[in-house]
Formats: sequence, structure tokens, C-alpha cells
Amino acid sequence: MSHPSSPAAPLTGATLWLAALALSAGNFIAVLDTTIANVSVPNIAGGLGVAANQGTYVITSYAVAEAITVPLTGWLAARFGTVRLFITSMLLFGLFSLLCGLSHSLETLLLFRVLQGLAGGPLMPMSQTLLQQIFPREKASIAIGLWSMTTLVAPVLGPVLGGVLCDQVSWPWIFYINVPIALTCGYLGWQLLKNQESMRLQLRIDIIGLLLLIVWVAALQIMLDEGKDLDWFSSTEIVSLAIISVVGFLAFLIWELTEHNPVVNLRVFRHRGYWVSVLTIALAFGSFFGSTVLTPQWLQSYMGYTATDAGIAQALSGVLSVLAAPLVAHLTTRTDPRRLVFIGVMWLGGVTLFRSFNTTDVGFWQVAVPLFFQGLGMPFFFIPLIGLAMSSVDEVEMASAAGLMNFLRTMSGAIATSLVTTAWDDKAKYYHDILSGLTDSGGEAMQQMSTAFGTEPARHLLNSLVDAQSIMLSTNTLFMISGLSFVVAACVVWLAPRPTHMADTSHVH
Repeated sequence: MSHPSSPAAPLTGATLWLAALALSAGNFIAVLDTTIANVSVPNIAGGLGVAANQGTYVITSYAVAEAITVPLTGWLAARFGTVRLFITSMLLFGLFSLLCGLSHSLETLLLFRVLQGLAGGPLMPMSQTLLQQIFPREKASIAIGLWSMTTLVAPVLGPVLGGVLCDQVSWPWIFYINVPIALTCGYLGWQLLKNQESMRLQLRIDIIGLLLLIVWVAALQIMLDEGKDLDWFSSTEIVSLAIISVVGFLAFLIWELTEHNPVVNLRVFRHRGYWVSVLTIALAFGSFFGSTVLTPQWLQSYMGYTATDAGIAQALSGVLSVLAAPLVAHLTTRTDPRRLVFIGVMWLGGVTLFRSFNTTDVGFWQVAVPLFFQGLGMPFFFIPLIGLAMSSVDEVEMASAAGLMNFLRTMSGAIATSLVTTAWDDKAKYYHDILSGLTDSGGEAMQQMSTAFGTEPARHLLNSLVDAQSIMLSTNTLFMISGLSFVVAACVVWLAPRPTHMADTSHVH
């Protein structure tokens, strides 16, 4: 990475806030699209006349493409310029979103979804880098706060917005809503940020590194998405994907660490503060994302909630996140960020552990209130942790560090989603077997219900009761594991050295 010979001054006044809005919106729609299609798969599959399991490729294709381009951001920014990369990505994201909505076959939709993911990948790290660049050094924590809010709120709002748009309009609108945002922010961004452009370097393309990255990331993502349906390692396909992923990753690691101009700068991991911060983010965000995926599935599938009601309950977790973010950004400049991270992640763990004692009689507010208060911990976890990570690397490594951090955060969410959905079913079957042996062992209840309803209805009713309790126990177990994972993540952050300075990102390109 490089910086210009005469660094551009930070922005001020209305120009600063308009530019910040454009950058935050770019990050928001990129993160939003990682989850907005989750509840829309049945609608998309039905609209295109394909099976529901084929519809899930709409999620997978975007995730794989985005995961590939996120860690490339540092190289792309050096090659094409930070502002040019952000604006181009934004406009292409809008174009491919429009084409996704216009698609009339699954093959066409998947093609444009891949292209949308490729365009959206750089939006997250570039918005982070440019936000920190345009704010004066003393207001760097505000930049991190803005970026963190959009990153945390977007995946929570995605399923809600997707469900409402599918129910009230039609599935193409989950893509169409990106178009005006992308066009407006692209135009505003260019007008306000073109003087912030970085100097471009004529770097050669690391073809081998790029190909290895594509191979191992694609194999890993497909393995995670298909594993549950194919019974994991009892499937030859999953075993093959696992081998390709591991071998590809090792080859990628060796190549990138020995290449003079690597496509992904792995050398940023030499900074202890950075790798500890990234490890903490991976553990905590994986726990957060796993429980975020599990909650609406549980509420809709077994608690009788509509998609909208489940989404509202989940979305309440974003309220205190937004309100507390400015305070946390202020505190980050005045206290040890490790302390704030520890408090925030322990709070998340405590609330999640509290949620692991639910019963099948739990009401809406008993679900929603803990989620509401859980949101308070998110800015304490995310905002100071990003500042700690970025203050640990050299200025010229900022874009590479941001790209890698976003990549590992995205992958931790994907891995957690796969683990949670698989473990949820497995644990439910385990508890069902145990409860079946304990329930009505003498047969008195079955006899009474058979007299009242008939044998088959009685058997069905009894089995339904066992199913409900099995799912509840499975859900509670996973919340318990998630809560303990938060506790581990909170302790890991103390491995980072105490920062001696705030990240000076005002000159970073």
C-alpha cells in the first residue's frame, strides 16, 4: 500500500457528514445482502420454479464471491486507488443488484449474485478505511463508531427487511432496494471524496495467489453450506471439499508469505495486537452470528411466530447498539480499549447464558427484552476492538488489515451458521431419544389420551410434545455454548498489549 506525497486533509462540516453517510450506506447494503435473502429463499425458489434447497445457492454464491474479494481489498486499493475502488464497487453493486432482480431463471440469478458479491466485497473494508481517513485524527473514534453501527445493525435488519419485502411486494425487491442507494452514494462519494484519492502503484497481479485463494475459500464455503444436507464427512463430496480446502489453504499460506507482492498481505499478523484483536472478533462475532441465525429459526419453526414478529424481536437488539455507539466511541479515546472490549463481550456472554434457560411457554417479551439489552454490549465489543486492531498495524498496512479483518469476521459467521444449524438438529434428535424413553414410561398418559382422542392422534400429540421439548433443550444448549464462547473471547483480548497510541488513519490510503 502507499500514500500520496501530500496527504489530503480530513474533511470538515457538511461535506464530512455527507461523505460519512455515503460511506456508511455502502457498508450497510453490502452487509445487509449477506442476510436479506435468508428468509426469502422459499419465495425465490417458488418464483423461479426450483426446489427450496436449490434456492439456498442464492445465499452461498454471494457469500463465496464476497469472501474472495474482501481480503483482496488491500491489493486492489494499491493498484486502482482507494476512492476509485470504492466508487466502482458501489456502482457495480447497484448494477448487479438490478440484474439480480430482473433474473427469470436460477442460473441467471446465481451469475449476477456472484458478480454482486464480487463487487460488494471491497465495500466493507474500503468504507472503514475511508471513514477513518476523512475524519480528523481526534475524531477517529466517531468514524469507527459509524462503521461499527452499520456492520452490526445490517445483518439483524436483513431478515426483517427481506421478509417484509417478500410478503408485501415480491422477492426481486430485496435486490431493487440497493439500486437507488448505490447510485446516490456512488455519485455523492465521487463528488466529495475524489480529492482523497490515493496514489496508484503498478503492481503485477499475483495470479497463483489469487487462484489459490479462490480454490480454498470456495471449497470451504460450499462444504459449510452443503455439509448438513449431505451428512458431513459420510459424504465423499464433503470429504473431497475438505481436502481441497485444507491443501489449498496451506499452499496459499506458503505462497503468500514468500511472494514479494502478495495478493493478500498476511504479514500484518506479525503484530500481536492485530492477531489477538482479529481472534477476539472471530470468536465473539461467530457466537453473535450463530445465535442471530438460530433465534428466528426457532421462533418461526417451533414457537409459532410469523417472519415479521420473529424479525421484530431480533431487530430490537440493534436499538441500544445504535444509541450506545457514540458513548463508546467517546470512551475509546479515554480508557484502555481492552477493558471496554472485556466488559462488552462478557455482557454479551451473560445475556446469552441467561437466554439458555427458556421454556416452551416463553412469551414475546421474554424473548425480546433480553435481545434488547444484549444490544448494549455490541458497540463495547466492536468499536474499541477495531481501534485496537488498527492501532497495532503500520499506516501503510491499514487497507490490507481492514480487508483481512472483515474476511475473517465474515468466515467466522459462515462457520458458526453451519455449526449451529447442524448441532441444533443433532442435539434435538439426541434429546428426543432421551425424552422418549422417559416420557410416559408406564403408558398411563398414552392410555388416557387414546381413550379421549384415539390411538393415532394420541401418539401424534405425545410425539409433538416431545418434539417441542427436544427443540427447546437443543436451543438452550446452543445458547449456553454461545455464551461460554463469548466468555472465552472476552478473556482472549487481554493477550493484546496495551495500546500506546490511537490509530492514526488520517493519512492512510
